[in-house]
Amino acid sequence: MSARPLLICTALALLLAAVPSRADTPAPDRPRESTLADYRQHLQALAPIVQACAKARDTRTCDPALVGPDERVPLSDTPNATRRLVRYGWLRALLSSAQENDSAEAPPKPAPGAQSTPPEEATLPPPPTTAELLKAAQARLARDLAQADALAAPAPPHTQEREAMRKILAGKEFRDLEEPSVRDSMLEDLGAWLNALLASASRLGAGAAWIGRLIVWGFIMAVCVGLVWGLLQLERRWRLRLIPSGDPAPGAASARDWQLWLADARAAAAQGLWREAVHFVYWASISRLESRRLWPADRARTPREYLALVAADDPRKASLAPLTSSFERIWYGGRPAFESDYRQAEQLAATLIAPGGAA
Repeated sequence: MSARPLLICTALALLLAAVPSRADTPAPDRPRESTLADYRQHLQALAPIVQACAKARDTRTCDPALVGPDERVPLSDTPNATRRLVRYGWLRALLSSAQENDSAEAPPKPAPGAQSTPPEEATLPPPPTTAELLKAAQARLARDLAQADALAAPAPPHTQEREAMRKILAGKEFRDLEEPSVRDSMLEDLGAWLNALLASASRLGAGAAWIGRLIVWGFIMAVCVGLVWGLLQLERRWRLRLIPSGDPAPGAASARDWQLWLADARAAAAQGLWREAVHFVYWASISRLESRRLWPADRARTPREYLALVAADDPRKASLAPLTSSFERIWYGGRPAFESDYRQAEQLAATLIAPGGAA
């Protein structure tokens, strides 16, 4: 019994496919634009037509022209609602075939001695008759009418659901909700772009494995170069200390103005005190460099430590290095100083003291 509805639907489909081959079935008109009310009235009018055809089974009551044209029906009563095309070709074909009696449609009996029906076909139930198809058509029209009534019925207000949703949205977890900012949108777009880029790279790497390895190692090399560059810049900044740490401590070279150191050097040179003159010239240079924030003030440093604070590529180191050597040899080494030593130290100090240094 479960195969019987399937056979009914199959027979309806076969009848629909046979419409163009029947000369007595009229071609459907152009689909008309209908409202839901028109559609319901049409379905209500089709039900008695099928009933009358099932009783009389003649050409007058089973005329396919009684079905009417196809329709374009809206899915709701709202303006500009989406429309669905409803076709009645299946019903026209059924009415056309119902003009003949079931006895005329019965398959002929096999002649004596003819080949018998295969066993697998003998187990199938017989195809539905036209009377059964007409009953199935009435049931289908009733279902379509019930569906149309449901579409025309007003939508329920869903009062309880709305109240429950309002209580949920009034909770504390939804109080601080805000629209996404421009920054959040830009970050989201950036993340989507990166994901798409990585996805394309993975697809490309699936076809050529060396491309994926090249991208990975290139990224690692770029990170390593960036880290090395950053560490070099950080080390140079800490060594040069371009930013002052505060006022110079008492006793530091920059605590006394470099011009005063230079004045003492010239006064000592005027008296022939070349050793003291070289000493004052050196500290005038240190005070000048220290006042330019080349390093933090600290009198505890030795001349060699001051020289080490200057970067190797700094042009001032070319003048400070021989000045430091001359000062250490004369002041700490106890070597006698002469006027030539002072003049040379003064020339080296001039390049360090001048605006812009030795650059």
